[in-house]
Amino acid sequence: FSTLAVALKLTSCSAIFDESARKDDEVFRLAVADLNLNNEILETEKITISVEFVDGNNPFQAVQEACELMNRGILALVSSIGCMSAGSLQTLANAMHIPHLFIQLSPAGTPRSSCPPTSRLPGTDDYTLMVRPPVYLNDVIMQVVSEYSWQKFILFYDSDFDIRGIQDFLDRTSQHGMDVSLQKVESNINMMITSLFRTMRVEELHRYRDTLRRAVLFMSPATAKAFITEVVETNLVAFDCHWILINEEISDYDLQELVMKSIGRLTVVRQMFPMPQNTSQRCVKHNHRINTSLCDPKSPKAQQLEITNRYIYDTVLLLANTFHRKLEDRKWHSMASLSCIRKNSKPWQGGKSMLDTVKKFGVSGLTSFLEFTDNGSNPNIFFEILGTNYGEDRGRGVSRLATWNPVHGLNGTLTDRKLENNMRGVVLRVVTVLEEPFVMVSENVLGKPKKYQGFSIDVLDALSNYLGFKYEIYVAPDHKYGSLQPDGQWNGLMGELVFKRADVGLSALTITPERESVVDFTTRYMDYSVGVLLRKAERTVDMFACLAPFDLSLWACIAGTVLLIGILVYLLNWLNPPRLPVGSVSSTTLYNSMWFVYGSFVQQGGEVPYTTLATRMMMGVWWMFALIVISSYTANLAAFLTITRIENSIQSLQDLSKQTELPYGTVLDSAVYDQVRSKAMNPFERDPMYSQMWRMINRTGGGDNNVEESKEGIRKVKYGRFGFVWDAAVLEYVANNDEDCSFYTISSSAPDRGYGMAMQHGSPYRDIFSQRILELQQNGDMDILKMKWWPKDSPCDLYSSVQSWQRGNALDINSFAGVFCVLAAGVVLSCLIAMVESWWSRRKGSRVPSKEDDKEIDLEHLHRRVNSLCTEDESPHKQFSTSSVDLTPLDMDAMPAARQALEQISDFRNTHITTTTFIPEQIQTLSRSLSAKAAAGFSAGFGSSGGGGLQDHRTGGVGPFRQRAPNGGFFRSPIKTMSSIPYQPTGPGPNFGYGNDPDRGTSI
Repeated sequence: FSTLAVALKLTSCSAIFDESARKDDEVFRLAVADLNLNNEILETEKITISVEFVDGNNPFQAVQEACELMNRGILALVSSIGCMSAGSLQTLANAMHIPHLFIQLSPAGTPRSSCPPTSRLPGTDDYTLMVRPPVYLNDVIMQVVSEYSWQKFILFYDSDFDIRGIQDFLDRTSQHGMDVSLQKVESNINMMITSLFRTMRVEELHRYRDTLRRAVLFMSPATAKAFITEVVETNLVAFDCHWILINEEISDYDLQELVMKSIGRLTVVRQMFPMPQNTSQRCVKHNHRINTSLCDPKSPKAQQLEITNRYIYDTVLLLANTFHRKLEDRKWHSMASLSCIRKNSKPWQGGKSMLDTVKKFGVSGLTSFLEFTDNGSNPNIFFEILGTNYGEDRGRGVSRLATWNPVHGLNGTLTDRKLENNMRGVVLRVVTVLEEPFVMVSENVLGKPKKYQGFSIDVLDALSNYLGFKYEIYVAPDHKYGSLQPDGQWNGLMGELVFKRADVGLSALTITPERESVVDFTTRYMDYSVGVLLRKAERTVDMFACLAPFDLSLWACIAGTVLLIGILVYLLNWLNPPRLPVGSVSSTTLYNSMWFVYGSFVQQGGEVPYTTLATRMMMGVWWMFALIVISSYTANLAAFLTITRIENSIQSLQDLSKQTELPYGTVLDSAVYDQVRSKAMNPFERDPMYSQMWRMINRTGGGDNNVEESKEGIRKVKYGRFGFVWDAAVLEYVANNDEDCSFYTISSSAPDRGYGMAMQHGSPYRDIFSQRILELQQNGDMDILKMKWWPKDSPCDLYSSVQSWQRGNALDINSFAGVFCVLAAGVVLSCLIAMVESWWSRRKGSRVPSKEDDKEIDLEHLHRRVNSLCTEDESPHKQFSTSSVDLTPLDMDAMPAARQALEQISDFRNTHITTTTFIPEQIQTLSRSLSAKAAAGFSAGFGSSGGGGLQDHRTGGVGPFRQRAPNGGFFRSPIKTMSSIPYQPTGPGPNFGYGNDPDRGTSI
């Protein structure tokens, strides 16, 4: 703490200063010198001074020095000291009845906090006078934030500030439901900000930036300037922030530097001293002339005066006037020469009179008017509230918004006045860049001005209708937003504004620090975030979707199981042959076993009966296995054909940055390009995700993956493998209005910028536009405009990475193409097998069978044999030879009809001739075999003309009959007993014609 103790005598003055209070010492000496030169106050007496320096943090030392001064003889004690030592001096002054004029000194220029009250005995007077007024910072800041309608903000304070001084303010904000956060600003601000970037995640930094939009600073001007500089350089604050700095001691020089270093809106609350505008009136106060270097506001020395310097000068002036009045009243008491050490030391008898005289009169000086109330406090304090407008333009003008004092409160208003239609007759020239859906050409008729539409155009029309201005719009010559060129010039839309060829810039224009350095932006009318446009994965045509429920390995296991079970069934029947029922035509070959197992697996049954217990046990387990497999297949097939399982691996910006297979990029030298580069290269806001994206975007210097304009990027996405990084709002509109709904978008969740209207630097229309945009947002008109271009009931799904079904859940031919292919392959294979069998049958029929041959004879060969026999014997009962005749499919129509002698024998139309043999081992049906002895058994029982009935004939001879083998041929078997051949006539007459009757046939 800086410490000053002053003892005034008519002949000598003593002072005590802290080592850091060199400026207080200088002003004190200057004030005494002015008094000695002015004979109007002290005509004959002169003041001499002696100065001592003490440590303000050592109360014992301060009391010891004060006792030394009292021992020499003093009239009053003046101290410029901190609260720690002030209490001890106050107790000493009360005990010795020495008037004590206390000037509170704040450490390192931080805002003051009220000193704790000092206890004294009841009924005794308080000889300490508070030269500086009480601390009203809590009352002022509470009214300011209430006027601004703040409900959530953060309060920063430096390390030297006593946080107990704002306890009352925090209690009152809590009662009003305000959300206030506290954060201490360390002495090393750079390290503090760096630690924030190192410890916070990206989402936390976004929330922290949002909190910094409203802030109150309780700190010294030097700390405030360093802190604001650091947060602006690290992009922790944007142009839409609003900060309030409150400190009684802020000079004009400090104010100018704060405005130069800050962005957004800045409000400064500081103590003011009302002074006359006339310089002569400022310097002449009643009977005293103040030093010109201190009272002239243009003087460099006056501009660097601190508040304590002013109060020290006025305190010396007040005591001099008090001494003068005491001398005039001839009520002067001798100077007090007191001892603090002796126990029986008595207080000064003239102390009470001196104290009353000081309280009774005041003085005009550098602090306007210094006086005291009965309780010893200075009631005269005034605050002024200064403010700037939103923006980042350097050297913005600062205007006084309002004043405040304890008696009248706030004089003025901090709320923005409602705008009126005050732009009627104004025609603005608007430059734009075509960007869907912000600005688009709606009508282009040759010879007429183009008409434009879009979201930004709708916002401009809403402003025009309300404010009354008109506008002319044109497209930037190079169709670019603009960037800083190597020669230091801006091109594109930004260049039109910089060179003042346009009044307003309008499009999908984002607010960036680089752009704000050369133009002014309105408040944001829509949030901005980075997005990526990707093509949806197309549904691939899977002809064998019916095989999808099971894996290929499972299908192979099922096929192997069918073969294995078929072989096992065959082996079980080979080891223990089953007993087949009478009349059965089935056999237990390997072929039939395989067919039976396959038929039961597909739930179609089988033809081979199995009667052994082992085989039935095997088939029972197999049927249960088949039931489970078929049921599982059916259930999974329904799910696979109705649920889309195609998913794209890129669902967020993190996914995009981690992969390298899909190339992606943005528009070269655009705001998105600069943003990705900044977040990848800036050490204070480096993001690993943006670092990976920057490596892909900047591959080979940015020439491969970047495009010249946004339309080219959208075209690359639609017709190739590419991801386009651009404004999320633009990409959502493109995806919504795509005819094929082939796009989907992903974007960051936390918007960190916004779209605004750009204007010339220092444009008078910025505040008017910003106010109206805020009104559009508050009454919901802005949301209505957004719904026009980004409807919620969009026909396309913006966030699904696959194509949606066109007709609900209906299945198309592609899902079952594989089934039809399998059916077609089976048909073709069956036809090929039939052709091979036909060829093989013809090849066998070309050979003449021998007696030992187990094959069927050709039908033509049989006809020749029958015709030869008929030629040899014309009798109706021809006796055949004992050699066997094999009959395969016998078509009686093929026999010649010229011989009438054979008419009764060959006329077997619509009859059934069955030959059956009884074999001990097994019972089989014999077909197509007729022996000679059986033929000899035919007697004259065949009616010749009357068609009599056929008599039964038994043959007792043994003939070599044949039986059909399982493979389709014949095998020989010994026959002990001939079978009967029943014959039934089918008509009344013996004569039947041999026409092409399809019902005529014979089965033997």
